[in-house]
Amino acid sequence: MNNLERIAAARAAGDPGQLVEAVPYARFLGVTFEQRGSEFLGRLKYSAHLVGNATIGALHGGTIGALLESTAVFKLLWETDIVALPKVINITVEYLRSGKAVDTWARAEFTRHGRRVANVRVVAWQDDEQQPIAAAQSHFLLVAGTGTSALSR
Repeated sequence: MNNLERIAAARAAGDPGQLVEAVPYARFLGVTFEQRGSEFLGRLKYSAHLVGNATIGALHGGTIGALLESTAVFKLLWETDIVALPKVINITVEYLRSGKAVDTWARAEFTRHGRRVANVRVVAWQDDEQQPIAAAQSHFLLVAGTGTSALSR
């Protein structure tokens, strides 16, 4: 099954978690996704290979950045009609606190979604949603021939 078929199968099953099968790096990280009402959430399950500073037990910043970017990409794949991975134009990550050696959550929301470009804001937290550990603003080029947002229908 190719990536387009995996994306279509996940949408047909109504399970955003199945989208991970289309991206090997997301599987390697152990990222999962779920829809809770209108919220699209990513979850990075803690694993020792994700630690960047063993002295203080902090997650690697690249791992946190990958969670933020992946959550934005998968939100686009899940809630729009695009059939190919969007291309990153720009992503800015703000690291706010050290990521502890626990599971990390991220929430993505559209700040703008057009026919060719989408802007997505993502916030990550661990124990307390009101104390984020990182946030990202990302801009994506949607591959030519993609559809419009499923939210606007």
